[in-house]
Amino acid sequence: MDGSDLKGWIGRTQTLADEMTRQMARRTAALLDQPDDGLVTGAALPQGWYSVLFGPLAPQSQIGPDGHPKLGDFLPPVPLPRRMFAGRKVTFHAPVRIGDAVERISEIAKIEPKSGRSGQMMFVTVVHRVSARGTVRITEEQTIVYREAAQPGAAPTAAQAPPTGAAWSRTVVPDPVMVFRYSALTYNGHKIHYDADYTRTVEGYPERVVNGGLTTLLLLELARANLKRPLASVTTRNLRPLFVDRPITLCGTVAGDAAELWVVDANGALALSASAVLGA
Repeated sequence: MDGSDLKGWIGRTQTLADEMTRQMARRTAALLDQPDDGLVTGAALPQGWYSVLFGPLAPQSQIGPDGHPKLGDFLPPVPLPRRMFAGRKVTFHAPVRIGDAVERISEIAKIEPKSGRSGQMMFVTVVHRVSARGTVRITEEQTIVYREAAQPGAAPTAAQAPPTGAAWSRTVVPDPVMVFRYSALTYNGHKIHYDADYTRTVEGYPERVVNGGLTTLLLLELARANLKRPLASVTTRNLRPLFVDRPITLCGTVAGDAAELWVVDANGALALSASAVLGA
């Protein structure tokens, strides 16, 4: 599989509209166990919270067997059954504000086949540009990886040791309710986040998987509390899946205008890494 039959999807675009309502901001605060003081119309939205926008609105008849919208509408029809979020690079140009009508123009930038220990994979890179009041506020480059079906008895991916010397850390146990609430907030129907039988028998994971977006949001919230400065940009890589009811440790450190952020799984392995550049 060389992906040559999918090259025609490169350059394809999609435009979506949404609104950053006060109620959506309050629901995000509730998910993060934070007070909603100051979440008023016109207030700047905390930087990581933009991720709750633009939940997929595919009709129920267009939902695939994994709970995602079927491929072949905007995303290419990759002939591999498992779909995961691999990472993102986000640039914050200006704040999105509560009450803003927002628009996102998405473009498929790259489609790259690869092979590894787990078999064939296809990486699809999508660039999103989020605008409000006529100006681009956020640019996000997402990478989605498609993989072969789970093979019984396949060896797990080798664990990578996390960095040392964290300046701050926090341990969180994402339970099924937290994961469900995030999925509901973002209108994410992917079954690996709530259907334990599907997750084990089809995807080959031992438990329901914590949303990569939720993990990133928790990490950015802890960084926000400790950095006291906004981010100019952040690049994240999802290295290992995280599972419900298992503790994760969110960590970070800062040196000048740069910060390193990471998440450690219940077994002490690096699950997510991030590099950030701080703004003024």
